[in-house]
Amino acid sequence: MQTKFTVQIDSFHKVNKIQNAWSNEDYRALMMIMNFDDDLDTMDAAELKEMCMMSLNDQSPAEAAKVVLTHLFPDLSPGKVDQISHDMLDDRSWEEYSDCLYHERFFNAYALLREAFNGVFAKPTGVEFTMTVTAFHIEDMEIFDNSLNSSIVRLLASGQDDNALINRLYEDQIQGEQFPQAPGIVWQLKQVVDSGLSRQFSLISSYFWLENFDQLEAFNAASHADTED
Repeated sequence: MQTKFTVQIDSFHKVNKIQNAWSNEDYRALMMIMNFDDDLDTMDAAELKEMCMMSLNDQSPAEAAKVVLTHLFPDLSPGKVDQISHDMLDDRSWEEYSDCLYHERFFNAYALLREAFNGVFAKPTGVEFTMTVTAFHIEDMEIFDNSLNSSIVRLLASGQDDNALINRLYEDQIQGEQFPQAPGIVWQLKQVVDSGLSRQFSLISSYFWLENFDQLEAFNAASHADTED
């Protein structure tokens, strides 16, 4: 059963990187893949990042991409990593890779590599988005308690027309009982405020999915939660 809501867009900002996407542990792991010999534990955060960037820049762009992908995607075979690392120079993998559950990690890879090489790689475009969702009945809000990601993605899909990419690619999941790809579309999501009939949510996603909201202030939409197994 579809539940109807009104949605107010509170903020919409394009971003080219996600804050705190890379930790000191990530930089150390990258340096170890590149066989960096110095004592990494003695470096402070700024020095560690600087050395990591310099070490990546000492590689060819494709080799640097291979290092980053090896760290981010331990589930991919070395052959697949090698192929993608060469394709990244021309592709927009944070949008185009077939499994959207990989998109956030690709976004972070492009952001890091672009910083290391002062360009060369495509600039990833994401969105930081805040919205207030208002229901007609307090019990309507339960869908966000039951399956937050899926319910929010369906809501955002409903706010776009039938020709929007998300509706063409994921029609069955949007209309259906389970939406396992939802975390690959909305990468980071949290509830900020709960005012009973209204809740504010903040999220990070790709501009690829949400560009239709760039100049929009409000919209009506419907959604439903996943069905429990």
